Amino acid sequence: MSELVKTLVLKPDISKPRWDQSTFEGRLSHFLTTTNPLNLLTGESQLNDFKHIVDNYKKGIVDDNLTVNGLWKAKHMTESAFHPSTGEKMLVIGRMSAQVPMNMAITGGMLTFYKTPAAVIFWQWLNQSFNAVVNYTNRSGNAGSTTQLLTSYCAATGGALTAALGLNSLVKSAPPLVGRLVPFVAVCVANSINIPLMRRQELTDGISLFDAEGNEVGKSKEVARSAIMQVVVSRIGMAAPTFVCIPVAMNSIVKTEWYKKRPHMAGPIQVLLAGLILLVSTPVGCAIFPQTTPVNVSSLEPALAEKIRSRPNAPQVVYCNKGL
Repeated sequence: MSELVKTLVLKPDISKPRWDQSTFEGRLSHFLTTTNPLNLLTGESQLNDFKHIVDNYKKGIVDDNLTVNGLWKAKHMTESAFHPSTGEKMLVIGRMSAQVPMNMAITGGMLTFYKTPAAVIFWQWLNQSFNAVVNYTNRSGNAGSTTQLLTSYCAATGGALTAALGLNSLVKSAPPLVGRLVPFVAVCVANSINIPLMRRQELTDGISLFDAEGNEVGKSKEVARSAIMQVVVSRIGMAAPTFVCIPVAMNSIVKTEWYKKRPHMAGPIQVLLAGLILLVSTPVGCAIFPQTTPVNVSSLEPALAEKIRSRPNAPQVVYCNKGL
């Protein structure tokens, strides 16, 4: 939309995503923008200009030449580069827009070098180190986040290495395709350890619930378990197409005469395939479940449901931010 923002009677509400997040299509549009690797090409000065536009808009200051599309682009670019709580510029490799280029390189490495213990240790360690950087970059800012990060990093790395090395020893006599799928199992194990550990405080204290106006109305352990499980499923969903489709494709490619003459192309082929698949699977995985999840009060723990019902104008539905 090329309309000037100043000419509009009803101006855009940039406190919410541009697209309807109650539909999969809306969530996919949102995450296609958030995870776009081209965001990384935006220079520092331009990022600062985008942030300046957003900060001014929130104060009611609108440039005469600012269009609706320009405003939304400024919002998307600001959110892709600056931490939502601290306002600080995030580490480049920890941004959501870096997920595709970083993961395509790491995934290609894990799928290419999976036969020797040394290679497995290096690539699984690198993968979990990258995950740790992403978790740190997108941390909530709580005092315990660094401790949680270190604990989950060590546990996830240990779990991934145990799964990968253990399974490699078991599938030595299995068909080649089975061996190629071992890295995927290791990633699933790591995600199943990493995410609950990073968010263990929510499991013990409960995840915050809010009414439609954004007021906190309580915390639920049951909802926390469901939210964290959804995040685990989403992360595995992002990884599954690359770790499953590429081994199946490579199992056929290695039998071709073209490949037999060029065995050194294994790595580049798998990195390229990973990049193409991740361009789709990353936003799709993020969009599987709504980030702001509605929860019926009647489905909450009895004591919490009663507490919410006792409030003035008690809501029938509350919301939680499940995370990514």
